[in-house]
Amino acid sequence: MRHPLQGVGNIVRFNWHFYLIAVVGVAIGIGLAYQLGGVFKTIGQVIAGLVLLTTVVSLLVSWYVYDYSDLYSFNWLKFSVSPSTIVNIHAGFDETSLLLAGHFPEARIRVLDFYDPTLHTEVSIKRARAAYPPHPATESITTAEVPLSTASTTAIFVTLSAHEIRNSAERTAFFRQLKNALKPGGQIIVTEHLRDTANFLAYSLGFFHFLSKSSWLITFKEADLVIAREHKITPFITSFTLTSHGTPP
Repeated sequence: MRHPLQGVGNIVRFNWHFYLIAVVGVAIGIGLAYQLGGVFKTIGQVIAGLVLLTTVVSLLVSWYVYDYSDLYSFNWLKFSVSPSTIVNIHAGFDETSLLLAGHFPEARIRVLDFYDPTLHTEVSIKRARAAYPPHPATESITTAEVPLSTASTTAIFVTLSAHEIRNSAERTAFFRQLKNALKPGGQIIVTEHLRDTANFLAYSLGFFHFLSKSSWLITFKEADLVIAREHKITPFITSFTLTSHGTPP
């Protein structure tokens, strides 16, 4: 079970250096602006206010998305028949495997991790992995070689991680492998922030780390996947249910 404020708490905990830099930078800027006086004082106050505003907004949105919304309840999922085999794929930080096991107690769950320390060098991921050891059954993989047999899985979850595959050709090849692993009527559930207006207002320039909806649509089409359902869990989070048949089971 997730505890209150776990999501936003983790963001601060794993990215505290950004907040420290912001605080120190604003303090130095305001100090210099007040010393120079005049219009510089006003400019310094405006910049400090904008930095404070964007920081507070991003934390409030993060609380809403990760702690208040239904994102981690998985009550928004639509399965006509509960999946019997589930694959959960992440990129180094796994917040969902135990939750999925609780939501689908009868399913057999396999956990795959495509984290690559030579590519995913963000210190926040290293802190997260240190704080939350991986699920004991986790298998380390690469995006180029996903060890799933053809037609072996009824549901594949890729939650807030596929955007870490920055190369479009690599991303398409990855999803082709997932498609081949689906049983007839199986689904791939891809849940992501999008590079859109809502996420820009929430995270300012941080939204560039996300992919645009058009990029996802290209990836899905090139991987021969069809969107059976597109669902806004919140204005900031979109879930795509994909199938190779065009309709959910």
